[in-house]
Amino acid sequence: MVMTRDRIAAASERLSARVEQDFIASGRLPHAQILIARDGEVLHRSVHGAARADGTPLSDDALFRIASMTKPVTATAFMMLVEEGRVRLDDPVSAVIPEFEGLVRFQSEGDSGFRTAPCAPMRMIDLLRHTSGLTYGFLNRTPVDAAYRAAAILAPGSDRDADGFIEALRGLPLEFEPGGRWNYSVSTDVLGVVVERIEGRPLGDVFADRIFEPLGMVDTGFHCPDDKSARLTDAWFHHPTAGRVLAEPADTSRWRQTPAFASGGGGLLSTVDDYHRFCTMLVNGGSVGKTSILSTDSIAAMTRNQLPDGRDLASMSPFAFPETGAAGTGFGLGFAVTLNPEATGLPGSVGDFYWSGIYSTAFFVDPIERLHAIFMTQLLPTGAQPVRQLLRQAAYDFIR
Repeated sequence: MVMTRDRIAAASERLSARVEQDFIASGRLPHAQILIARDGEVLHRSVHGAARADGTPLSDDALFRIASMTKPVTATAFMMLVEEGRVRLDDPVSAVIPEFEGLVRFQSEGDSGFRTAPCAPMRMIDLLRHTSGLTYGFLNRTPVDAAYRAAAILAPGSDRDADGFIEALRGLPLEFEPGGRWNYSVSTDVLGVVVERIEGRPLGDVFADRIFEPLGMVDTGFHCPDDKSARLTDAWFHHPTAGRVLAEPADTSRWRQTPAFASGGGGLLSTVDDYHRFCTMLVNGGSVGKTSILSTDSIAAMTRNQLPDGRDLASMSPFAFPETGAAGTGFGLGFAVTLNPEATGLPGSVGDFYWSGIYSTAFFVDPIERLHAIFMTQLLPTGAQPVRQLLRQAAYDFIR
């Protein structure tokens, strides 16, 4: 269908009205910023609500904690190293992180601790597609999750550096044999350490030199400098009975300080415009304008299902994850991938890919329609409001 100016304007008006009425005026979200683009051309951008509890309006250049939307950036940095022949997808992780030599998997709980068993080596591809056997403590599902909480793996405000993070993980068993299941985890944080060790410099420097500066992502980084502090938003938490409550004021945010550990799985701040540049690179197969950071072959590998034997999450994971579900969904090298749009219950195309962040940020890219969309807000936890559904429905409203 041809996108006329009138159709675009009407779709924009519908989307803005819905966000204002259903999410901002109702108090379900503190604020929202949305960008929808096709072939790199912006079809819609809007800014809604207040950035801070004192009513400061959300600015067009607001800085958001993008959390797990950091993961595709880390995957991109790693694939650049693959292209250069400095690492391979099937390399054992222990080739770069020798502390991971001889990891064991959880077998059962005993009176004196875990019973464990030997397991196959974890490979680099396992980190990218979350088949590593690692986990997250916040998942609250298994004894290994509980051990992560007890060990304060990735605890906010921790002074543990990258080497300390790896040392803490080494003392815990894997949940399962690497490659055997899918489980959302700190895999991408480990991948960030891999990138640091291969490059021999901090992850933030690698990102800045190899991704952010070439793409013109001028506001993305692991902390908020003082001269940009007025643009940082407050973060809120959705309480089941009390409703929306302030979780982290911008003025005292831990993102105001340089972290001891640059989390490749969830540590970045960014803006809608910066992430738009990143998504445009993905749509274009690794380039923006004359700047190329990855080959089309690498982007194709990252954005197709890489789960063993072409399986989907429903057959690979014993637990549903709120931002993917499981039906009709696979996983590539850094992204969830749609295998069957009808099974997901959301608008989309076979092969579209996406991810989100714990503060309810979200994005997706449809390479067939050459469409991408970004939603920024700051509400914990992810899934508290139907942000991903809204974003997809709105984006396809422009073209279908």
